[in-house]
Amino acid sequence: MKGTKVIRHTAPRLLMVALLVVAALPALRGQDSTEAKPRLDIYGAAMLDMGYEFGQSDPNWFDVVRPTKLPAYENQFGKDGRWFMGIRQSRLGFKGFIPTALGEIKTIFEFELFGTGVDAGQTSFRIRHAYGELGHFGAGQTWSPFMDPDVFPNSVEYWGPNGMVFFRNVQVRWMPIMGDTTVTIALERPGASADQGVYAGRVELEGVKARFPLPDLSANIRKSGKWGHVQLAGMLRRMMWDDMNAFTEGHPYDLSGKAFGWGLNLSGNYIIGTGTVRASLVVGEGIQNYMNDAPVDVGIQNNFGNPVKPIVGIPLPIFAAVLFYDHTWNDRFTSTIGYSYVDITNSDAQASDAFKRGHYALVNLLYYPVANFFCGPELQYGRRENFSDGWKVNDFRIQFSAKYSFKASIGGK
Repeated sequence: MKGTKVIRHTAPRLLMVALLVVAALPALRGQDSTEAKPRLDIYGAAMLDMGYEFGQSDPNWFDVVRPTKLPAYENQFGKDGRWFMGIRQSRLGFKGFIPTALGEIKTIFEFELFGTGVDAGQTSFRIRHAYGELGHFGAGQTWSPFMDPDVFPNSVEYWGPNGMVFFRNVQVRWMPIMGDTTVTIALERPGASADQGVYAGRVELEGVKARFPLPDLSANIRKSGKWGHVQLAGMLRRMMWDDMNAFTEGHPYDLSGKAFGWGLNLSGNYIIGTGTVRASLVVGEGIQNYMNDAPVDVGIQNNFGNPVKPIVGIPLPIFAAVLFYDHTWNDRFTSTIGYSYVDITNSDAQASDAFKRGHYALVNLLYYPVANFFCGPELQYGRRENFSDGWKVNDFRIQFSAKYSFKASIGGK
């Protein structure tokens, strides 16, 4: 495991947060007592995770269960058995509520310490939400309408079920219906990834560049009640790629192409006694980057009958499921148990060790001795299955976490 590096650029980012808070304070003072007043909520948590991984996984993802990050062949990441510790789930956030003549402005700015992308495996600042709403309109980065965040179980494992839609994306949204029944429609920042498969490294592919001419379109309809809620969400996207080499004189190929991605997500929470069932089913093509743990959106398909375009890109079909149960034993103890699954229909030119299928499961017992604090152990399981080489691998972990939460409000009333 890489050593955790020092949190970078801390001072400028904390200064930015401080300036936001200071800028809000004048609005929280001097209001007439008969008028609605702005309010600023400050909240967060300090969290410790530690545990033992009986198998092995990509060291950049040492403290989470991601089947796509399990080894694709024997001892890819060394020998089995690793201890891990971290504070990367710690979080800080601000919510603002400002009355206006057009209604209340609601804003959220939230970050955590779980590094991804170029900071994968590190303890570094990462923006979760930077979003605002006024009436029926919203803009910024927050949950995609294609996602149902309430499917996430009461677990201590950070990454969560591999088979759920989980994506915080930059977007503009319209909510024409609000209340017990809600409708949300959004235009989201586009993006996708592709697998060059068995042709990886070929010079013919070096000039192929992705292009996204339209935003992704997502929408959901949600019905809530005392029994829980049910939500149906969908999304459409346009993906294109241009072969820059096709403009070169004498180049025999034109590997440019395009594809549509689409998806449906049926999800819900169902209250049963002192417990809650959390479930979802997802089907689609070329929507992998919206999933919590799935690989590429586009794969290469052989097309040898066309000498100019001997290979083509196709959106990869996906099926995913989540089923979890959160149970409250009493005022001090809760438990969660459940399973999640992802299955990819691979294209024929993907490598034999490409990701095909992933399994995820856990069970825990959490203890709440006082308000705003819990701790407890969790047993976790992940499994990876490859496309066509027969490789399958299981991974077990035992994790113990402790979380201290806080919240304070300024203004309001």
